[in-house]
Amino acid sequence: MKPVHTQTASELLEAQESRRMTAEEIVRASLDRIERLDGSVKAFVSVRAKEALSEARSIDERRARGERVGRLAGIPVALKDNICTRGWETTCCSKMLKNFRPPYDATVVEKLRGADAILVGKTNMDEFAFGSSTENSAFFTTRNPWDLERVPGGSSGGSAAAVAAGFVPLAFGSETGGSVRQPAGFCGVVGVKPTYGLVSRYGLIAFGSSLDQISPVARDVRDAALLLGVAGGHDERDSTSIDAPAGDYLAELDRPTGKMRLGIAREYFGEGIEPDVRKRILDAVEVFRKLGFEITEISLPHSRYAVAVYYVAAVAEASSNLARFDGVHYGHRTSEKTDMVDMYSVSREEGFGDEAKRRIMLGTYVLSRGYYDAYYLKALKVRRRMKEDFDRAWETVDAVLCPTSPTTAFKVGARADDPLSMYLSDVFTIPANLAGIPGISIPCGFDGRGLPVGMEIMTPSGEESRLFRIARAYEQATEFHLRCPEL
Repeated sequence: MKPVHTQTASELLEAQESRRMTAEEIVRASLDRIERLDGSVKAFVSVRAKEALSEARSIDERRARGERVGRLAGIPVALKDNICTRGWETTCCSKMLKNFRPPYDATVVEKLRGADAILVGKTNMDEFAFGSSTENSAFFTTRNPWDLERVPGGSSGGSAAAVAAGFVPLAFGSETGGSVRQPAGFCGVVGVKPTYGLVSRYGLIAFGSSLDQISPVARDVRDAALLLGVAGGHDERDSTSIDAPAGDYLAELDRPTGKMRLGIAREYFGEGIEPDVRKRILDAVEVFRKLGFEITEISLPHSRYAVAVYYVAAVAEASSNLARFDGVHYGHRTSEKTDMVDMYSVSREEGFGDEAKRRIMLGTYVLSRGYYDAYYLKALKVRRRMKEDFDRAWETVDAVLCPTSPTTAFKVGARADDPLSMYLSDVFTIPANLAGIPGISIPCGFDGRGLPVGMEIMTPSGEESRLFRIARAYEQATEFHLRCPEL
């Protein structure tokens, strides 16, 4: 039997069904691996070992009595530290929320508990999801399991690293501009950004409310489809939630793809792409061609403005959302004896890190009188143009294919003093968030240094089933997803 840390969630579910393994054995193996190896990876900010083992034993007892168990029974799952869990510290990896224990569970947490998943821990992230490397955490920097000198990507770097390292088979991150797909690409795992509104944002501590989506991370496409099927669906507590159930993605996963048309956007293959990344993507295109896909060159002309638009619209929403963390309503309050105005100012100065302050100031600026029309309103107009580009593309192609990121994982500290270079890590992922469409990153090879290369596929809104089928077709024709880093 394969070691637990190399098995997918689907394999572990089957092992329980056939009585070859128990939930307790699976969870104990997960916790043991975290204890032995997470000291070097630093994927987790908290682990609830005692509770996880107790829940696993309960599932085993229910199975023994012949009771029905949930779709994820006995499967260890990790959560990004911006997803609220009742009574369990949720900090967004910020001093501002140190010791904050939410009084309620996020909707996605309720669904995981309802599916009998075992929530083993909270994963590290860039503070308030502001970053692309998980170096902006107030606690520590997470390392890439493939090379501990390199970043795992961000802001959901802890979740991607946890899956890549074999600590858990499934995890949730959150996406605002690529914060699951980019680290999934860097870590050689699968990351999915669902259609905006498919997964409830209730209980997700907000960054950019028109962009944020809770998003699955998994070892393979099948597991990602399984996890999204559990998490998706309408939630009346989220006003942006789509009024429709999640699809049965597993039932449709292995349906023939037929002669689907894949669009290759010329704007996604310009300057700045590392040669190894370009080569791996072009190799993947040939795999699709051999599988019977029709390859078509298309244009998404407004994608060149994606980073500029994102860092106006997203920071404006961040500035507004983070106004609540003032030391009175929520968050850290200074111990200095000051008047009320200074108390607000000093509390925020002490509580927020440098990147959070940078984005709050930028957002406040673009929303301010005299600049709103010049920056924020203009960004929204260009965002609309970007969505129209995709709408036109869907008239001729079924999906768009591109690199997940222009490079593979960079070294820790390499871009810490260059925010613009850091922001460009998400240049290919941001358009899907701005357009509200689903996207997936899957492994498509390795560069000359042995680092994973991620390939992104995007489909029209609501077409997650098509997205998974295309990704699955490639995955079954290759073996890149089967490789694991040696720790």
